[in-house]
Amino acid sequence: MTRLVEHFREGLDAPICLTWELTYACNLACVHCLSSSGRRDPRELTTAECRAVIDELERMQVFYVNIGGGEPTVRPDFWELVDYATAHRVGVKFSTNGVRISPEVARRLAASDYVDVQISLDGATAEVNDAVRGAGSYDTAIRAMENLAAAEFRGFKLSVVATRHNIGQLDAFKALADRFGAQLRLTRLRPSGRGADTWDELHPLPDQQRQLYDWLVAHGEQVLTGDSFFHLSAYGETLPGLNLCGAGRVVCLIDPVGDVYACPFAIHDTFKAGNVREPGGFTSVWRESELFASLREPQSAGACASCGHFDACQGGCMAAKFFTGLPLDGPDPECVRGFGETALAGVGAGQTPRPSQDHSRASRPARPVPVSIGRRPPAGTDRPPAKPCDDSPLAGISVGVPDVTRSRR
Repeated sequence: MTRLVEHFREGLDAPICLTWELTYACNLACVHCLSSSGRRDPRELTTAECRAVIDELERMQVFYVNIGGGEPTVRPDFWELVDYATAHRVGVKFSTNGVRISPEVARRLAASDYVDVQISLDGATAEVNDAVRGAGSYDTAIRAMENLAAAEFRGFKLSVVATRHNIGQLDAFKALADRFGAQLRLTRLRPSGRGADTWDELHPLPDQQRQLYDWLVAHGEQVLTGDSFFHLSAYGETLPGLNLCGAGRVVCLIDPVGDVYACPFAIHDTFKAGNVREPGGFTSVWRESELFASLREPQSAGACASCGHFDACQGGCMAAKFFTGLPLDGPDPECVRGFGETALAGVGAGQTPRPSQDHSRASRPARPVPVSIGRRPPAGTDRPPAKPCDDSPLAGISVGVPDVTRSRR
């Protein structure tokens, strides 16, 4: 295993999987949206251009794509592209808020062994979920899961972003997943996109980080994390997974207009490697990008070099550090040894990077949006629209074997 992980650090000839946001259009208003979704970008890749990307992925032997958005199912050609990908031996895992998972669609999905579905839900109760994702979104997700269960789709994913308001609901989330024959998947909240505005109100507190870690140690073999929480490994026992940042090494992101980013959670010009519309397409970006080449070089431990836990946590998440104004070779802002808190104290006003793009249907608020549970937001602080999911590129795979291509029968 050690030698395989070291090979991953150097980068692969093709990504294990990649996240592909097909559209920024979204019907929801999630306050932690990584890509600030809401409005469709008129420069979206056309159906023909999307097919050409899929052809490249087939030639590169990419295992599967994580399709997200926005809400990907609102693209008129969504099902056409899913069918094209699976027909060309590219598995598909797509994240959705469930708005278009009707009984008919659920039966269609259950009939395929090469399509997996992730239903996004950020509260085990409507009160907690809808405060983040918008009124009615809990009922929409539950209805979608009921339809999938009725169609006998086994093993679809219930995808949850861990926040300070739902950490106490971990057992309830697991029970909810079990009820519908789904698998629970937990992912980390990142301070990117509109999540930068709500990070201070939403990210788990230190005692909740420990609660989450202990819960994952106890349930890790039954719950997917996509390597979201390797920063927690500094508590002691290493969590299941690769425990490394795969950005530009084994994963990346293609956005709706074809821009390629090293990390699905770092949609910023700093991490943009190229565009699939350029000569050579995605293949050239992945194999020849200067940014990706630099990420595949041995990385310095920087300020964490003297910490005895660096080998376990690897310094944490690149995106979380970048969007909180910390150096990439510094500690994670949620470092469980407390070094992140100290580093954050030294970040001055105006030193926190802002997202390069904003597709919200309303203008971004000038100050963080209060996230209150059980009551309406104060007047004048209406939440901007957002995408329905935070998708982790390594979610649901064992090393070298993606679960999307396994038969559920």
